[in-house]
Amino acid sequence: MKQQPKSSPVPLLFDPAVPEPDRARFFGLEDIADPGELLERATKLAEAFRAAAERAAAYQALAAAELTDPRRFDRLTFAELGERIGLSPAAAQTLAERGQRMGVKVK
Repeated sequence: MKQQPKSSPVPLLFDPAVPEPDRARFFGLEDIADPGELLERATKLAEAFRAAAERAAAYQALAAAELTDPRRFDRLTFAELGERIGLSPAAAQTLAERGQRMGVKVK
């Protein structure tokens, strides 16, 4: 069987056109004229984002606890964890300890 030489992608001479929206949109809030309706919708969105942020932070803490577990041969130090996620070593330690209290199970 004859092997085909690997081909390389052809470089683009221009960027393909991407349709630009007329203006940035945020969940249609710009189109709501009634202030009461706008308040209700914006409040629901704020609550949803707050809940999502809290859940993501819990998962972040669980992952931090597992990555810094001393039983792991490839564990991260608190300084390494902090560097990886943009926190000081002390804040990374606090995050990992929170995850430990949440009951992380290391495999």
